[in-house]
Amino acid sequence: MIDDTDKAYIAGLFDGEGSIHIRRGLEKKKKHKGKPGYRYSNSLRLSMEITMTDRSVLTWLHGVVGVGTLTPKKVKGNRVDGTPYLKQWRWRCTFRDAYYVCCLIWPFAHVKLDKINKIMEYYADKKIMNGNVIDLEEYRNAR
Repeated sequence: MIDDTDKAYIAGLFDGEGSIHIRRGLEKKKKHKGKPGYRYSNSLRLSMEITMTDRSVLTWLHGVVGVGTLTPKKVKGNRVDGTPYLKQWRWRCTFRDAYYVCCLIWPFAHVKLDKINKIMEYYADKKIMNGNVIDLEEYRNAR
């Protein structure tokens, strides 16, 4: 169980350094069951990420929330003065993992609250069976 201090810190980190991407649109996908050709699907793509040069903070975040991936981010070019950019690290989670993180930081978020609410509303009526997502009503009642 993650304590409220850590949840508040993660929410602040997300408000300052994070980003949330939500995109709905048509996607070209292969047909089911090996049928030839393609189909078009109205899909939702959502992801949350934090990119920064301090790997230790993102390693801690990844360990605490237990979801997502932590990878080095490719940085191209040099600064105007010719010195190379510092190495950057990216923590990213998508779909149900993003919903889980939103449920954790929702009470403490301010800047990204609008997008967090959109993710939570999308998954509110979904039946999620993998045990990776907490029940929102149960969470709200416990607070």
